[in-house]
Amino acid sequence: MRRVAVLLGLVAAALLAACGPAEPSGGDPVNAQDVMFVQMMVQHHRQGIEIAKVGADRGSTPELRTLASAVATTQQSEVEMMLRWLHAWDQPLTPAEDAHDHHGGMPETDRERIAALRRSDDVERDFLNLLIAHQDDAVQMAGSEVAGGVNPEATRWAAQVQASRRAQIQQMLGLLERGGR
Repeated sequence: MRRVAVLLGLVAAALLAACGPAEPSGGDPVNAQDVMFVQMMVQHHRQGIEIAKVGADRGSTPELRTLASAVATTQQSEVEMMLRWLHAWDQPLTPAEDAHDHHGGMPETDRERIAALRRSDDVERDFLNLLIAHQDDAVQMAGSEVAGGVNPEATRWAAQVQASRRAQIQQMLGLLERGGR
């Protein structure tokens, strides 16, 4: 029980660090990189929420279910924040269909991999491996924003995403190791 409490504290701290401001500043500059990053991250987060819900529903350990629930909750609030930014910037909520090609080719988590996770016989291992890869993609996307974005809130939040997702990856690698996988 103590281990779950410690895990909850670590998850909460890492996830809260990733939360950005509730409202964007209207006068701050915005470039195409900022818009593309936010549009793509909305889609990316929605997939992360799908993955996390599978872990929360099918996970057999309290640690994994807690982690998955925290990820889903945090990413949902971040989606809402990013949508507010896009509205404030008067930008479309979704990127163009071929946007991944023009944004460094970042792949979306394959729908088939999420479906396979739902059917997995080893959901703990498969969930952790899929979410680790997914969160690493978020780190890479955030790195592009930090390097090329101009909006102070978006670039600050991107740096927070890099730090928090790296911490989550380390936490999940530890869970994999403890599970003997």
